[in-house]
Amino acid sequence: MPRTKQRPSIWRYPAVLFGIVYHIWYYALMLISILGLFVPLFRSSRKVESFPRFYRYARLWAAWILNGMGLVRKVTYATRIPWDRPYIVVANHSSELDIMMCYRIVKSPTVFIGKAELAKIPLFGFFFRRSSIPVDRSSLSSKKQVMEKAARRLERGSGLCIYPEGGIPKDPTVVLAPFKNGAFKLAIENGTPILPITFANNRLHFPDFLQGGGPGLLKAHVHAPIEVNGLTLADIDALSDRVYAVLLEQLKAFGRKP
Repeated sequence: MPRTKQRPSIWRYPAVLFGIVYHIWYYALMLISILGLFVPLFRSSRKVESFPRFYRYARLWAAWILNGMGLVRKVTYATRIPWDRPYIVVANHSSELDIMMCYRIVKSPTVFIGKAELAKIPLFGFFFRRSSIPVDRSSLSSKKQVMEKAARRLERGSGLCIYPEGGIPKDPTVVLAPFKNGAFKLAIENGTPILPITFANNRLHFPDFLQGGGPGLLKAHVHAPIEVNGLTLADIDALSDRVYAVLLEQLKAFGRKP
């Protein structure tokens, strides 16, 4: 009688075991850092007017997480970025570290647009609801409300961070998933320049729970801002394709192959 083939136990793989411990440490750091900054985060997130102050504490929180995880950052710039104006930040999305990296890189106050599920995470979700814009991607009414809220935040002088892939691709071999058009529509309608950022290896150091991970060097490249003055809604697809090409070319330069 043939012997049933069994899956190898994850306990045989030291890299996976270390990755599990590393993820647990990450969640512990999240709890410790939010509790440590709870009072200033709470006070500065009560009103939209105090968002710039909240953003400064959020950048400190991100540094706490990344440093505590032993993640060194190497960020290169195509040009000098004026941080006295808002941008619509558009980046590739492959890891939870993308959020912390954007906080550290982008110095002008920036509101994140993210999946509604993040609002359900204990403690973190509380501040996410107060400082960011949750979106239910399965609801057309939610998407419409998000666009309206995002436009109001741009009018108040805050930037936006949007991952146009619509989430982290489930297939780790996908270098860059197709873009959704929301970020580019907002940019054109509000005359806000797009700031593309390419992350090289965030997923390598912090993938899904059972796929390893560990400390090391995170690489990112900040591209020159792309102005949208003079563009109309008829140019959305062309603008999306342009930004997609910019990020994909940089990912290739980082050694990622489609």
